[in-house]
Amino acid sequence: MIQIKYYADRQLNKDQIERLATNEYMNRHENLIIVSATGSGKSYIACALGVEACNAILKVMYVRLPDLLAELDLAKVQGNYRKRINQYIKCDLLTLDEWLLIGTNNAEQQDILEILKKRYRILSTVFCSQFDVAGWYSKLGGGDS
Repeated sequence: MIQIKYYADRQLNKDQIERLATNEYMNRHENLIIVSATGSGKSYIACALGVEACNAILKVMYVRLPDLLAELDLAKVQGNYRKRINQYIKCDLLTLDEWLLIGTNNAEQQDILEILKKRYRILSTVFCSQFDVAGWYSKLGGGDS
């Protein structure tokens, strides 16, 4: 079971975390969004949930969004882009940390949306972000894409 300290100032719901640790949200193909300030433990919780999924013998990938975008750029140059993007599409649980921390260009937005579109309602994704969901649309190109 996940080892988390539930201090009052962290405002964590222990029952909710324990429910998530059962991986039931993955059976329902639901995504998780963890939004909080830097240093609040978003990545820790996401990784702990990933460990629980690994314990259930599920394929889990964790990546910081800036690293994912850099990997995909390199894969395009090396000629293994499709293979690399399929790894992100097909894993049971994908955790995207530092979600939209940096700006993205049109090509990067297309890469992100391709992965998410093919996972939608099929596989679960965890998003860890410092930014409120309301701002995500504009960070992904808004009405320009």
